[in-house]
Amino acid sequence: MSLDTGRNKRPDRNKYKRRRVRRRRRKAGKRRRLRRLCILLILIFLGLIAAAVFFVYQKKGREQTDIPFLEDAKTDGAEPGQGDEDIGGGVLTHIVTAENAVWESYQKRPESRELTEEGAADFASITECIIDPETKKVSVTAKGDGIPQSDDKYYYLFALNTFDEGIGEDSEYIAREYKDNESSMSVSLNYNLAGSRLFKKFVFAVKKDGKFVQVSQPKYITNPEAIAKYTSVYEEPASIKGLLVDPVKLRGSELDDLGVKQAAYNIPIARILGPTTSAAYPSIQYTYNGRTYTFNGQIIAEYDLVFSTLTAKGITTTAILLNNYSNAYRQLIHPQARSGGSAPYYMFNGAEESGVEYMAAVGSFLAERYSDDRHGRISNWVIANEINARKEWNYMAHTDIETYVEEYARGFRVFYTAIKSVSSSARVYISIDQQWDRNIENNTNYDGRDIMDVFNRNISSKGNIDWGVAQHPYNVPLTEAKIWKPSNYVTHNADTSMITMENIDVLVNYIRQPQFLTDDGQVRSILLSELGYTAHAGEAYQAAAYAYAYYKMEDYQEIDGFLLNRQSDAAEEVAQGLAFGLCNSGGGHRQIYDVFKYIDTPQHEQYTDFAKELIGISSWSEIFR
Repeated sequence: MSLDTGRNKRPDRNKYKRRRVRRRRRKAGKRRRLRRLCILLILIFLGLIAAAVFFVYQKKGREQTDIPFLEDAKTDGAEPGQGDEDIGGGVLTHIVTAENAVWESYQKRPESRELTEEGAADFASITECIIDPETKKVSVTAKGDGIPQSDDKYYYLFALNTFDEGIGEDSEYIAREYKDNESSMSVSLNYNLAGSRLFKKFVFAVKKDGKFVQVSQPKYITNPEAIAKYTSVYEEPASIKGLLVDPVKLRGSELDDLGVKQAAYNIPIARILGPTTSAAYPSIQYTYNGRTYTFNGQIIAEYDLVFSTLTAKGITTTAILLNNYSNAYRQLIHPQARSGGSAPYYMFNGAEESGVEYMAAVGSFLAERYSDDRHGRISNWVIANEINARKEWNYMAHTDIETYVEEYARGFRVFYTAIKSVSSSARVYISIDQQWDRNIENNTNYDGRDIMDVFNRNISSKGNIDWGVAQHPYNVPLTEAKIWKPSNYVTHNADTSMITMENIDVLVNYIRQPQFLTDDGQVRSILLSELGYTAHAGEAYQAAAYAYAYYKMEDYQEIDGFLLNRQSDAAEEVAQGLAFGLCNSGGGHRQIYDVFKYIDTPQHEQYTDFAKELIGISSWSEIFR
């Protein structure tokens, strides 16, 4: 074996080749870095030139922004193109053109304004808060005159609870967007989830001194019907003729004989809640927004029977949602109403999360159950009863009318949103009685006119929705059947003390005012959901009063229903001199029965002509104003 000293070894050509490749790569990398550096230096140089040109322009005090910066860069008397030869032909021209565009954009930029503590909450105005029909997301748009000075360039969007007074320290924004005269943001609705935003109110904010500052008034979603499961068009009743039906006679033939076209029925909310021990009618479990609620299967079956029967008879149904007291469901009672009062019904609780959740679930459940023919269909929903009569029908500790209406409006909007998000054609109403503008000193109730004014302002300012008014134009006094009898309480102007069927024109004309119109310019629906005339002074006068009221009402197309109280006498009312029934307690028909039956038929005159002599007229045209 010979010793190999390496002298005779052949060179490793691959090794040298790899070294050359690495050297070439290093050189190429250096050249690339050098080119980049050169380009950067050139850009910096050009930027400095542009800045210098801009400075010269500013120094000369030019006020007209439509004069190109290039004009300032030219040498006096130079030919076009001469002044920019030293820096590469048309480069300066392009730089100046770009600077012009930047300057013009800068001048179009909204003016920056100081945000003061006093005017912060009204700096911007939310012009739209809707569910996008296509994406089903919440879209919120706000406009302002300029942009507020703040820590950064963003508007922030917050979703607040119904009862929140402002942005809490631990609140988190849900979206942000660059500040502009008009800014829009879109967020998920999270419908029927634990984080649902369907019942939230939305505000814009900015960050100032490290804290979020509200810069808009809150707005609620105004089109919950955009996600409705039931989207059928509202079915107009065959006539305005309606009745508070007697459940005992529901399955008989009397409603058919009377030709009833509309009906009203009460639903005390606490009555339908809770479990049942009936095996035939088990408890109903309903899950909404991540929580499960229990409804009494047996009680719900009663309402199923009522509403399905009415629907099968072609009767348009109005449900009145009432807040009766129950220790098991105190969360439905407003905190300022839990001390108790003499009223059978209480203010709904929109002031606490538990109350809002229950109202939302109840509203959604009822709307789902009664939006088709299976369990019956409810077309109209009245939220509470005669809310201006605080002590008698909608108890809450006495307070100023703005506070009282705000608390009612919170609950109303929750029910409205829950119902309309299921049934797009449903109509939802507030309720007032005949006491219109009494102006009684130290009155702890409220006038209907004031309730209407404050409620309309409240709803309009927080997101206008399509509410209607259900009014009860009873006579004054209730024991008087003669509508036409002159009274100091009943006049034909807006400051009348009372509104009866004699001066129902006051209500119609009042709601025709521009500030009460819907966003699309329509007059809001009026439902005369309860009124009646006693037979104690004679059946003829009771029948004549009904004919007078019905004919007068036909003159106003805004009135969508006239629901007479009632089909059969109620013992507690008769004891007070109020025999309102078409039938007496024994079931016998009064004279008003046939007037009611034929009033909307071609035979109406032969059943109503008798009333002219009692009223003192020769033609029904004399009752119109």
